[in-house]
Amino acid sequence: MKHPRYPGDILVLGLLLLPVFVFAPGLGWNRSDWLFSLAELIGVVAMSAFLVAGILSSRLPGIDRWFGGLVRLWSIHRWLGFSAFILIMAHVLLLALAMLPLSIRHSIDTLFPPLQHWQVWAGWSAFVVMTAFVAPTFSFFGNLHYQRWKRLHLLSAPALVLALIHVITLSATTWPWWLLAALALAAIGWRTLLSPRLARKSYVVEGVDALTRDVVELRLRPRGKGIRWQAGQFIYLTPMDPSLAAGYREEHPYTIASAAGDGELRIGIKAVGDATQALMTIKPGAEVRVEGPYGTFFECREPERKQLWLAGGIGITPFVAGARELAKGAASSRHACLFYLANRPERAYYLDELVEIAGTCEAFTVHSHYLNEHGVMTPAYLAQHCPDFAEREIYLCGPPGMVVHLQTLLRQEGVPAHRIHMEAFDFL
Repeated sequence: MKHPRYPGDILVLGLLLLPVFVFAPGLGWNRSDWLFSLAELIGVVAMSAFLVAGILSSRLPGIDRWFGGLVRLWSIHRWLGFSAFILIMAHVLLLALAMLPLSIRHSIDTLFPPLQHWQVWAGWSAFVVMTAFVAPTFSFFGNLHYQRWKRLHLLSAPALVLALIHVITLSATTWPWWLLAALALAAIGWRTLLSPRLARKSYVVEGVDALTRDVVELRLRPRGKGIRWQAGQFIYLTPMDPSLAAGYREEHPYTIASAAGDGELRIGIKAVGDATQALMTIKPGAEVRVEGPYGTFFECREPERKQLWLAGGIGITPFVAGARELAKGAASSRHACLFYLANRPERAYYLDELVEIAGTCEAFTVHSHYLNEHGVMTPAYLAQHCPDFAEREIYLCGPPGMVVHLQTLLRQEGVPAHRIHMEAFDFL
């Protein structure tokens, strides 16, 4: 089976190539100045990538399905942003090299003209602002705090405006830039200004159920019309309780743990930072805002194929939603075998409930695997409890180290990449 094709990919490719088709024929390409034409073409591609990355930032619920889920959509967004950053540097370097045969002075003046050539300096300003929010995301700078990363990305709007001033004032034809700019600025405006007011649904905390000392499940009920979701999807949750020690009005992504159609929206939360630690203490009756749902984790690529679920840590939550759907008979065609990986028994949240569901549902089995007792997961252990594991549609969710290990193990056992599905929030 080939990898799925998504309509969003065609949309992105079309938007990227539109300015290239418009501007490339008019760049000259004379033998004497082909390097200068190449520099201009790379600048066109860089600006296109920057604008399309902005367009993809809207995060409208449902649109992520066009791209295979929000995880993949954000991966494309990041790839476009980094590509634009690298291409801008290549654009500058090639412009300098194109003028170098005339003289070093010509080369320097092309890049750093007198201040009255403000169009060029608008481009430099855009690059400096872009560097401020792109460079810190490279691994060289270490892990970036989630909220600091989000605040830095607000600089994308002024960088985009400055870049537009640069290209529009230097282009003979401007309509492609105006078109992409309108879409990008509308997306940024929606994301930063409108969606917090229009897209978020108000919910009230019905209960806070402690699973362990650092894991709770929140039970939420909508005030008015709530969201509709499927198992495996996630939401962005914003606490509106000012008494919280941290996280007040900060949105964070959490996987839904309740079956589709449940009256309550339930999410499992593990204390891994200040905001999640504070949610351990939220009181019933507190208001939260919910935006979503997002994701396509359990989307059936081959519905007739049995499924293998591999979960670790708080990554168990999408599988809890899937199991609760099986318990309701809402996913009668699904046949799933779950392996719950944990360091020790007390870290296997939800295990009792999952075993109970397995006892009443013939199409669902549960196996626990403890690192302290069994060591790392091996093909032999999988085969012992699920002999046809390599023939199944496989879903992974858990700590990065666990996911990497299992992905490598499965690929070595001959499982093709298109049958291994993962969900991770380290991009958000």
